This record gives sequence, C-alpha cells and structure tokens, in this order.
Amino acid sequence: YQYLIMSDNSNLQGAILGLGNPLLDISADVPLEVLEKYGVALNNACLAEEKHLALYPELVENYPVQYIAGGATQNSIRVAQWMLKEPGFTSYMGAVGSDEFAKTLEDSATKDGVLVNYMKNESVATGTCAVLINGGERSLVANLAAANTFAPSHLDTEASKNIIERAQIYYSAGFFLTVSVESLLTVAKHANDNSKIFSMNLAAPFIVDFFGGQLDSCMPYCDFVFANESEAATYGKKKNYGEDIGTIALKLAAEPKASGTRPRVVVFTQGCDPTIVAVGGKVTEYPVDPLSKELLVDTNGAGDAFVGGFLSQLVKEESLAECVRAGHFASRVVIQRSGCSFPEKCLFD
Repeated sequence: YQYLIMSDNSNLQGAILGLGNPLLDISADVPLEVLEKYGVALNNACLAEEKHLALYPELVENYPVQYIAGGATQNSIRVAQWMLKEPGFTSYMGAVGSDEFAKTLEDSATKDGVLVNYMKNESVATGTCAVLINGGERSLVANLAAANTFAPSHLDTEASKNIIERAQIYYSAGFFLTVSVESLLTVAKHANDNSKIFSMNLAAPFIVDFFGGQLDSCMPYCDFVFANESEAATYGKKKNYGEDIGTIALKLAAEPKASGTRPRVVVFTQGCDPTIVAVGGKVTEYPVDPLSKELLVDTNGAGDAFVGGFLSQLVKEESLAECVRAGHFASRVVIQRSGCSFPEKCLFD
C-alpha cells in the first residue's frame, strides 16, 4: 500500500502536525498507598476530579518530583521530530496558560525543533499531569486546565491555516476528544479532502468507554489508529468484537471510511509482546526485542514514543515494517529514561 503522495522527501518542513493537550508532567516514584489513596489504577490514565486535586501539592511536598514537558500528542510529535533529525519537520497546536509552565513547555518543544503554535489563555493555568511511577509502571492523572479551553477559532488564524496547509500527516491522541471534537473534525475533513493522512490514538480505556460518540464521529476519517492492548480490549468489548486482539484490529480496520483513497491501518502495541498491524484483511505481528527489567526506568511515554517513531518513517514513505521498527526503537529509548525524554542525538538508522 502506498500511503502518501509526496513529490520528494526533501520538502518535509511542517510535514507532521499534532493537535493535543499540552501538559507539564509532575513525575515521581511513589508507593502503592498513594495510588490507593486517590483511587488510581496502576498503568492507567484518568482526568482529575475533585478528589485528585490534593495529589499535586502532595507530590511536590513529599517526593522528589521531576517537571517534564508532556501531553500525549506533544510527546509523539517531539519524538517524531527527534527521529527526523532536521528542525521544523513537525508542528503542534494546543492550549496553554500565560505562565511559567507554558514557557517551560514551549521552550522544551522548540528546543527539540518542533514549531509550536499554542493558543494562549490569560485566565487559566497551564495544564499539569501527575505521573505516578511504581515499579517502572506509570499512572497518569491529568488536570487539563488551560488545555481544556482550546477553541476551533484558533484554527482560523493565519499562522494555523499555514501550518494545516503545509502538513501531510495529522495526529491526535484520543485525549483531545474531551476538549474539541469540532477542531479535530475540521482537520480530519481537510486531510480527507486533500488525500492527506489523519491518524488517532485510542489513548486510554476511559476515552473508549465515556467518549465513544466523539470517537465514532472521527473514526471514518482515520487512516491510522493506534492503541495499546488494554485500550484495544476495551474497544473490542464496547463494539462486541470479541476478545482476540487480532480480530479486534481487523474489525476496526474494516469499519467504514469517509474516503476510499487508502485502507485503514490499525496498530496495537502490547508492551513487550508483539505489535499487531491490521490492514486489508490481514494481520501481521512484529516481535519486540526484550529489554531486561533492570534497564526499565519508567513506561511513561512509551506508547507516545512508538507513535512518534512510526510517523517519522511514514512521512518518508517507508514500509509498515520499517515504521514499526522505528516505533519500537523510540519506545525502547524512552522507557530507559524518566518521562518522555531522549538523548540529544538519535542513533536510528
């Protein structure tokens, strides 16, 4: 399958655009009691409720925390940019406040070579995400704050129009479905009308369970859908597709599409188990090279990094096998470090 129609690979400026929730991760190693106290499941993600608000100051006061630029989509875009090695090949939109956290996020992404086009909200604080690490596994509690205020009007600015026009691949983690479906559909329809690629991530079981209608509205436009095994299982249950992960992937790939330009590709990662790719009625498994437990620092950003690696090769029209290889490479780097971070030089070849 040929997924892109690009004249040459030299013109990749702004080729990948992400829309998402920019969040500053407040990351700490914590005992299980902290997760239990706030009703947080291990290896899961949720939106902060009233009961979670005391968690953020508790982390800062009681544990050595790290502040790391985060937000699932922004992570993927930063990793794709790192893999592509030339500044400006990626861009990103989301909403932040006008505060120090916003500056930290912008500086981090810009330093990585991403063109950042934030919508800035003077009256709401920049969003944060508590990252609770226990035994290398991560749990996320996101307080969206300003990220929740992204408005479709931001897409009408001249800068945004230029960025959207230039992009060849659009990506958003499912978390953005809780913020602005209208914005996503605007970009998805543009991709559809111009034979470009629109891609999404199921992001977390709660997105599938509680934002299913929003997800369904975007799915016809999705050329690529990413998920991990727990999100895939939740989707299978929700749609009555059964429990076999390969079957769920095939059935999701076969769901109706707005355009017949290209078949939908579904990519399910399973941690250290093989990555599954379904397209055109066929499932392929790609084994993951094992990593010894003592090298694992934390899994925060592993799935985001996989998508970033994958998209970095997709935009260069590489094969699906090569896209998966790049995804595995990026994940492997990120899980050996704190948060979604990476060394200055990318050694992928």
